[in-house]
Amino acid sequence: MIPIRDTIPAQRTAWVVRLLILANLAVFLIEWRQGPALEAFLYRFGVVPASWMSGAPSAGLSWAGRLIPLVSSQFLHGGLMHLAANMLYLWIFGDNVEDRVGHGRFAVLYLGSGILAVAAQGWATPHATVPMIGASGAIAGVLGAYFLSFPFARVVTLLPLGLVWQTVELPAFVFLGLWFLLQWLQGAMTMGHVADVGGVAWWAHVGGFAGGLVFAMVFRPRRQYG
Repeated sequence: MIPIRDTIPAQRTAWVVRLLILANLAVFLIEWRQGPALEAFLYRFGVVPASWMSGAPSAGLSWAGRLIPLVSSQFLHGGLMHLAANMLYLWIFGDNVEDRVGHGRFAVLYLGSGILAVAAQGWATPHATVPMIGASGAIAGVLGAYFLSFPFARVVTLLPLGLVWQTVELPAFVFLGLWFLLQWLQGAMTMGHVADVGGVAWWAHVGGFAGGLVFAMVFRPRRQYG
């Protein structure tokens, strides 16, 4: 399923969403310019679960240096398609969530969900020796917040039906519910395996989505009583 757009217009300009997209594009250009040094760059600014779960500080790396990757890893991507897919989801679902919770709180929701996503993946694959990178966990948090805030919004979706693709409108709770179920099922199949090669961080998606639900409940606008 590929989302094309939702049907709820945002009332305010989603400045944080736009800045996040620009930041991701800028960091991807920096990655592209690394050349042969790219692998070392990703290990420096990505999160390696085996290092973090061991609790042992990396040699010569300060605690501040160990905390930076929790955020910097959210702006790194493994390729153009990885980046494009993440930015598509952020653009479609992010504006309404930012409109609902406000600019500052949306930034907290986004980055906080990304950190929770790292924690979830680290718990699921504590011996993984490849760096975790990508905005998927943070964007999963945006999806979780959208799921809670706009369950009956219509999502225009491109569905593969045999050899053709069909455009349909699905309620957000159906589209995002199926998305979350897929992440959980795929994640369940990775439990108990040592992730020493690259792949999709399914549990990061699950953890980020759950984090977005929590942030959306905390940041939910309060009712006004006369």
